[in-house]
This record gives sequence, structure tokens and C-alpha cells, in this order.
Amino acid sequence: MEEKTLFPGNTIGIIGESPNGIMLAEAAKKMGFKVIAYNSDEAAPTMQEADLGVVGSLHNKSKLQDFAERCDLVTYESDKVPSDTVELIGQYTQVPQGSEALEITQDRLLERAFLEQMNVNIAPYATIVSLDDIYQAIGSIGYPCVLKPIQKGFGRKRQQIINKQSDIAKCADIIDLGTYVLEAWIPYEKELSVIIGKEFDGKLNFFPIVENLYQDHHLFQSITKSQLDADVQSEVHRIAAEIATQLEYVGILEIAFFLTKSGSLYVKRVVPAPHKAGFVFEKATNISMFEIHLRTLVRMPIPQVRFVQPTVMVAIKNEDLEPLRMQWILKDNWFYRFYRYPQTKRMVNPGYLLVLAETTTMAIHQIEATNIWNDKNTEIDTSKGMTDEEIQ
Repeated sequence: MEEKTLFPGNTIGIIGESPNGIMLAEAAKKMGFKVIAYNSDEAAPTMQEADLGVVGSLHNKSKLQDFAERCDLVTYESDKVPSDTVELIGQYTQVPQGSEALEITQDRLLERAFLEQMNVNIAPYATIVSLDDIYQAIGSIGYPCVLKPIQKGFGRKRQQIINKQSDIAKCADIIDLGTYVLEAWIPYEKELSVIIGKEFDGKLNFFPIVENLYQDHHLFQSITKSQLDADVQSEVHRIAAEIATQLEYVGILEIAFFLTKSGSLYVKRVVPAPHKAGFVFEKATNISMFEIHLRTLVRMPIPQVRFVQPTVMVAIKNEDLEPLRMQWILKDNWFYRFYRYPQTKRMVNPGYLLVLAETTTMAIHQIEATNIWNDKNTEIDTSKGMTDEEIQ
């Protein structure tokens, strides 16, 4: 489908079921576009924000065709949208992001093959189809390691951390369900994210590097202006630029890295869609990742991304809402964002907050001083690998 410039009054379709959807819809409407959302839940915030909602599964071909034909352009707001769904939509309207990047990154073996051809560091791994394969591979992979299905999106029930030989037997219940990857655990000191906007002509627009912290297996904080050596920053940008250039994709993408104590970098994941780590740029930079994403897709000029103020994003859990009431009436530098999901829908994170300060250290100290999150573990350990979203 031929890509063309869109103008106010044209219609943008948004497909996907993550919190990114409502923020993309809001950004698109501010830019003058009509918005049609496609979602399996008619009560989802994106559906409520859109001018029109189409309810259907991600595999309903007739519904998807109807949705696509109503739109001048469709964007998927999450890497959870199946690549074949995107390929189908692309037969009826333009989908600048394409389906190839999703096809690669939704399959752990394809993703690793893609990264290996560029000679970038990734965790040592082996392909597993039986328990015997695990016993044979463990000598080269070592402990601890993680067994994961090659298809992403199955969640923790299909993953197993192996800390010692006796743990291998625990894999028996899941090993017959498909092909797996046995991946070495990287003893990392920091996890870094780089958010990039890739234009049609291949030009790359970099946001500042973000440091991510985890809590209870989910992204807890994203920190701008993390203290990084110039050499590390340069290498992150070099590797990320090579990956983004090789990937057949247009729009916002995220590339995450493990940084070890010795200064080595390992690529953790590639996400060809907006990612939670970029929420921090709503205040940290002069333009949000959602606006860059939309401006790229509709072929508008892209302004240079400029750092504005040190900012820390904190994911909010339902249990945080009551203690946050005091901060709500005290903190003039705390900015809140709620996804507006119905109360009946179970959401681990109903929203997030952005803390602005003169330095990120000051922001973190202010967050810690509230004691809201201090009793929860944010240390680096192997349990943080076991998450539906982040070990990908």
C-alpha cells in the first residue's frame, strides 16, 4: 500500500490493547486527525477516546478488513499485535510500521538470528525441544539461566528459572508445549533503554538514554539522565543505530540493553512499537514519543529532540493509590497519568506519575522519602526475569 502524507481531517486507525492506545489517540486528536480504534474490549480507554470503535478479535478477518478500509493509515500501539494481523490490514490501507519487524521480534529465535548477524552481544542461548536438550546445553549456558518459549506473550507460566540441576526437572510440565530457548542470565548492573523514531528515509531521531528499574517483575521506574560514561553512551547509540537501520520499520521503537559491572553491553530486546520506558519523555523532552511516532507515520517534519528537565517515571499500582493521596495535595512537581481503564478490568498498573527535579538524584530522593515504595524490592536478581512483559 502506497504511503502518503496525512493532514488534519484524515483518519488514523489504532489497533492494540495496551495503555499506549489512549495516549496515541489523544495525541492524534490534538493534531486534528479522526481516530478509529480496534479492540476486543468495547470499554477500553482507547475505544472511549476514539471517534469510532470497532470491537473484534485480532484474528477476525472480516472485522479487521472493515476497520482497515475506514482508515487512511493504521498504527499498532503494541508489539503484542500479531504480525499476520498487521499483514492482513496492510492489504487494505497503509501501515507504515509494516509487519516484518513484528515477525522478527515476536519469535525469540528469529530475533536472536537477526541480532547475531550484526555481531552484537546477546546472552548465550540454546534451542530446546526436550529435557535432554537442557541437560546437554547447561554445560555451555551455565547457571542461572531461563527457559522461555520461542513465541513471546505466553507469560510466566511458560517460563522457568534454572538455578541448579535439580531445577531442570521442573521444566517437564511445559517442555512438551513447544520449542524453547534456554538463555544464560546476564549479571547486569543496569538496564538501559533507548527510544528511537525512525523516518521513512531511514533518519533516526534519538531520545535520551533511560535507565529502567524493576519491582515485583514489572517496570517500576524509568530515569532520564542516568549517570553513564561517555563511552557507554556512545556504544549504546552505535549499536542501537545499527539495529534500527537494519530493521524494516518506520515509527517509534525501543531497544533495551543490559550493562554489566565491567562495562559490557548486551542487547536484551527490540520492541517495534512505543514502550513504557518512553512515558518519561512526556515531561523530560520537548516532544513526546507518541507525537514523534505520529508525525513520522503521517510524514510531517520531525523536530530535534531536546532534553528539558530531569524526570523520573514511577509506575503506580492499585495499592499505591491510597498513600499517594497525601502526595497529591503536597507535591507541585509530581504529575499524574491514569489510563482510565474500567474498575472491573484488572490492571497491575492503573497509571504512572512523573517526578521533576533539578537532578534525577533529587527526584529519586523525594520518591524514597515518601516511604510508599521503600519496603518493596527493586534490587537486581534473577526473579526479575520472570515477567510477562519485560523478559522479552
